[in-house]
Amino acid sequence: MVQHIVSWNYADGFSDDENKVNAQKVKYELEALKHIIDGIIELKAYTDILPSGNKDIALYSLFESVDCLNDYQLHPEHKRVSAYVRTVMKNRACIDYVI
Repeated sequence: MVQHIVSWNYADGFSDDENKVNAQKVKYELEALKHIIDGIIELKAYTDILPSGNKDIALYSLFESVDCLNDYQLHPEHKRVSAYVRTVMKNRACIDYVI
């Protein structure tokens, strides 16, 4: 199995209210991918981040294999969601590892 963890900060130029709306849409769009793309065991986005952290949204996901993670990253729906995320988020950080 492979864990894929990603985090972002809010992009510049949005109000606090807009950031909250954008975060909920990012969460909804990412979590919907679990029902669309094969090989995802778990996928959860977190938007209620504690102030002790330095990121605004986190994605935790678990895949059956490295191949499944690769298929996810190339899937047209993931590409569509990623394109949206890039418009409202910045400073992406990612770590992938086999467990």
